[in-house]
Amino acid sequence: MQIKAAVTRDKSGPFSVETLTLTEPGANELRLRIVATGVCHTDAVAREMELTPFPVVLGHEGAGVVEAVGSEVTAFAPGDHVVLSFAHCGGCEHCLTGHPTVCMRMNELNFGGRAENGACYLHQGDEAVSTFFGQSSFGSHAVVHERNAVKVESDLDLGMLAPLGCGVQTGSGTVLNRLKPAFGSSLVVYGCGAVGLSAIMAARIAGCARIIAVDVHDNRLSLAKELGATHVFNGSQVDVVEEIRAVTGAGAHYGIETTGVPQVVRQGMHALRPLGQLAIVGVTPEVTLDVHNDLMAEGKTMLGVIEGDSVPKVFIPQLIDYYRQGQFPFDKLVTFYEFDALEEAFSDSKSGKTIKPVVRMNP
Repeated sequence: MQIKAAVTRDKSGPFSVETLTLTEPGANELRLRIVATGVCHTDAVAREMELTPFPVVLGHEGAGVVEAVGSEVTAFAPGDHVVLSFAHCGGCEHCLTGHPTVCMRMNELNFGGRAENGACYLHQGDEAVSTFFGQSSFGSHAVVHERNAVKVESDLDLGMLAPLGCGVQTGSGTVLNRLKPAFGSSLVVYGCGAVGLSAIMAARIAGCARIIAVDVHDNRLSLAKELGATHVFNGSQVDVVEEIRAVTGAGAHYGIETTGVPQVVRQGMHALRPLGQLAIVGVTPEVTLDVHNDLMAEGKTMLGVIEGDSVPKVFIPQLIDYYRQGQFPFDKLVTFYEFDALEEAFSDSKSGKTIKPVVRMNP
C-alpha cells in the first residue's frame, strides 16, 4: 500500500515527507495505522551519527491501531490498540530468559534497516528504504512483527501512551527491573529529561527515601520535585558530589546517568557510597575512570542498562496500571506536535524546551 513517511536521506539531513510503498504483513506480522509517535534522543543520534543505513524512516516510539494481521497471528485483531517497542528475535538465550533488551540480534534488528528475515518493508520505486527498530513509526502506517507490539486498553489516548515504548520504560525499568532499590534507600538521577523523570517516578514507587535530581535546567528540576524528587541540584551552580554526600551521609546507594556526558558519569561514581551502583543509560563516549579508586577500593559497580531491562509485553501494562492508580503521571512529560512539525519537535527536545515531544499523525 502507499503511505506517507518522513524520510531521512543522509547524515544530519532534514526530514522529507514522501510517498512510499509498504509491504503487506507476513504470517507473524501486523499492519498498523500509526496514531502518534514519541520523539526520542535515539532518533536524533541515529540521524546525526549515521547509526542505520540511509535512506531511512526513523521513529521507534509508535502507537497505533491494527488494520490487518498475518495468517499466524492469534493475539491481535483488527481494531486493537497497540504500543510499539524494540525488535528482538524471541529465540536467543537472553530473550528466552526474560532479557530481550540484550537480544543477541539487538543491533541487527533495530539498526540494520531490515526485517528479521532480511526483507525490506519500505520502497520508493526500486529504491529500498530502511526501517528502524522494526517499526519506522515516523510514517502513516507500519508493518511490525507481533513481538514488537503490546496490546493496550482502548480508553486511553494512544498519543500519550506512545513514549512508553522506549524512553519512559528505559528510565522506570532501570529502577524497577534492574537496580531494584531497597526500601528507604537513596537514588540520584542525573539528567531530568523523559528518561530521568521516569526514573524519579519509579523511585517513588519503589519507596526510596531520598530521591535526588540533578540537571542544569531549573524548569526540569521543578518538575522533578513535583514528580517525587526529595532534593534537586542545579549542576551548573553547585558541587553536585558535595551536595549529595551532605544529603545522604556516606553517598548515594544508587545512581542513574542519562546525559551521556563523561564528566557527569564520573560525578555519579564519586557520589556513590561504598558498594553503590551507577546505571548508565545514556549514549556515552569514552569515559576515563580510576579503576582502583572509583571501583575496586569501595566495591562500587557501574553497569549499562538498555530499555530498562524490560519485557515490554509485561512491563508496559504494569506502567499503565501505575498511571491509572495515580502513581506514575508520565502524561506530565508530554507535549504534542503535528506531523508536519516533526523538525520543530526535534529542535525543541534538543534545546530542552520540551521533555517528551509526541507527534500526532495528520488525519
